Amino acid sequence: MLLGVNVDHVATVRQARGGIEPDPVAAAALAIKGGADGITVHLREDRRHIQDKDLKLLRRSVSVELNLEMAAVKEMIEIALKVSPDMVTLVPEKRAELTTEGGINLQKNKNQIEKAVKIIQGKGIPVSLFINPSTKDIEISKEIGARMVEIHTGFYADSKGKKQTVEFKKVEKAVKIALNLGLSVNAGHGLNYSNIKKIVSINGLRGFYIGHSIISRAIFTGIENAVREMKKLVG
Repeated sequence: MLLGVNVDHVATVRQARGGIEPDPVAAAALAIKGGADGITVHLREDRRHIQDKDLKLLRRSVSVELNLEMAAVKEMIEIALKVSPDMVTLVPEKRAELTTEGGINLQKNKNQIEKAVKIIQGKGIPVSLFINPSTKDIEISKEIGARMVEIHTGFYADSKGKKQTVEFKKVEKAVKIALNLGLSVNAGHGLNYSNIKKIVSINGLRGFYIGHSIISRAIFTGIENAVREMKKLVG
């Protein structure tokens, strides 16, 4: 299965000092050397980590899938059309959050997301929607024309014991429903070297999008080794 490595938090460390290192573009090259099938970056409206120049350099240098995570707002849509990543994943975004706290509320934001999907896919860029493991959100994703969904695994990852089993079953059910509707299905958020094995067992998943746990391990083992270790787990 595909492993997309998010290098946002390499840029987080760089921005802490406002300098030029560590370089997320160099990190992406090492991740690919370690076996990454794709590179993901989230260009946030507040530019807290990844910067516009990073995205441009990654587009020039990355030979594997380049996945741009972004909010469905005019500025980001214009950037996506100009840079032309291999895919766009639309995510919710709040200025105060430390990380993405859940999937897009499609019932509330259906018209906005549908418009963004049509514009981006109209230029030949596939769109994935980052959603909670909700039947309704999956059905809306199909209805508005998205080609892919990424099931938010954060609730599963943050749970323990019986609660985690309940959350796993929600993810498993969501994947099955999405596949039955003809959507490609990815999974991501909060996945690490301990909890991913159960998610990998779900049939039909296209790939996994993982960042924080890989970058965390890379502090001790190096990015290439950290990616290689995760790639072995996802297959």
